[in-house]
Amino acid sequence: MLLKVDVTFGVVLAVLLVAAAGTAALAHLGRAREIATAGVRAAVQLGAVSLVIGWVVGSLPALLAFIVLMYAVAVRTAGRRITANRTWWWAALPIGAGVAPVVTALLLTGLVPVKGIALIPVTGILIGGALTATVLGGRRALDELGARRGEVEAGFAIGLPERDARLEVARPAAADALLPGLDQTRTVGLVTLPGAFVGMLLGGASPVFAGAVQLFVLVALMAVQAVAVSVVLELVARGRVHRDVA
Repeated sequence: MLLKVDVTFGVVLAVLLVAAAGTAALAHLGRAREIATAGVRAAVQLGAVSLVIGWVVGSLPALLAFIVLMYAVAVRTAGRRITANRTWWWAALPIGAGVAPVVTALLLTGLVPVKGIALIPVTGILIGGALTATVLGGRRALDELGARRGEVEAGFAIGLPERDARLEVARPAAADALLPGLDQTRTVGLVTLPGAFVGMLLGGASPVFAGAVQLFVLVALMAVQAVAVSVVLELVARGRVHRDVA
């Protein structure tokens, strides 16, 4: 067992959460309340999932409903992180475009069975990766367009289409969203031992099999994130996702 879930576990967890929020507050990072709220929400949500997961994995309709719920929450979270206006719902496209083909291919090839115990964690990892890439790519692209508005307008002036002018400015910034996934893949086994690998080992799998599963997860994540960033960049360039100008 990796961790003992007892009173000490709860106390240490609470201390770490307070330390994280307190550090953010002392450094005036502006995220202290969000950190505290995120920690509490994670505890409640994981507790709820732990209670219903047994029922979900045993019923195909419940399994599909749970996956749709994961997707909907990811879309809402990513979209509202990118923009506060009604264009947030476009976040459904990059997340879906990244995750759906990969999951479909895994199911059709039989690499992942249509069983909750396998499909939920794999799909959850991929949706989480697409969420992160969509948020980072969308925010960085919009931030860059706002900071370099003059360059975009200069592109219009020399005859570039609006989409192309925005792409020239936003593409390098949006591409930075791929860096966390790239660095994680480059340093796996040397700097970090990711959760899938450790979980497989604790479950009794051989190191070779655990390594193969982790490699699969990392490569699949890079594919999902590359698609998600490309699609959200295109949406920003075409003006489908934007921020209201004050």
